[in-house]
Amino acid sequence: MIKALFENLNPQSNTSFLVNTFILDKFTVPYHFHPEFELTLIVNGNGKRYVGKNMEDFNSGDLVFLGSDLPHSWKSDEIALNKTPVKSIVVQFEKSFLGPEFFSRPELVNISNLLKLSACGVRFINQTAVEINTKMALLAQEENGFCKMIMLLDILENLSVSKDYILLDLDGTVARQSNNNIERINASLGYIVDNFQNEISLNTVAAIVNMSPNAFCKYFRRITNKTFVETVIDYRINFAVQQLLATDKAVAEIALESGFGDVSHFYKLFKRRMKISPLGYRKKFLTGL
Repeated sequence: MIKALFENLNPQSNTSFLVNTFILDKFTVPYHFHPEFELTLIVNGNGKRYVGKNMEDFNSGDLVFLGSDLPHSWKSDEIALNKTPVKSIVVQFEKSFLGPEFFSRPELVNISNLLKLSACGVRFINQTAVEINTKMALLAQEENGFCKMIMLLDILENLSVSKDYILLDLDGTVARQSNNNIERINASLGYIVDNFQNEISLNTVAAIVNMSPNAFCKYFRRITNKTFVETVIDYRINFAVQQLLATDKAVAEIALESGFGDVSHFYKLFKRRMKISPLGYRKKFLTGL
């Protein structure tokens, strides 16, 4: 059964951090996590981005900084796929890659604060994103190790003083967890991410984290302040909202694709959450009223 996967990153012996450029047919990397910090730039591509409990559309230029052990994934939108390859630049590093106390130096207090903020996932926007996109491209092309290190620190410093950002996992569900809880909550969220469009089994996800269904439900609510079912519905409604705005599909089709087996139940839940019907929501967006 698919769950949030632990990714073991192995930097080459001649480098202390990773800078990779990926050119692919589409983004299909599973929902995963690793102890390294990660800065990802989507050079070309669009689809859905998952960070912690957050799900959003992404497009070319998407720039996100992720904290240690924060689960994440970028998945290409199947309806928008074409023959143009997708491309990303990904930087990954451990907090101690320049020494255990390096980021504790007073000159690096801004970057130290950025590392703390990244526990919730940070998306950079506006002029900051434009400037860092250019610097990321140069970093990916640089071959001199020392220059690459200086360029990375420069990028981090620029990000650390920027106000052009949005926190993605606002309640910091993963960020607040102890090491003992990280793998369990990541596995739970990973199961939802990979299965919310299909039938969800409480027994299955409970088995994944080696808990009884009853114990798991109590655990999940204690950690997230929501029930497991409420969280699944959040993902399904979020996905449905994006489909209503990005496509002209019939509401019934969107309901089924979002994981709702009963269209009337979808209408009821959507109106309860959004205070408006699915068709009313689409019309309001299109007319701007």
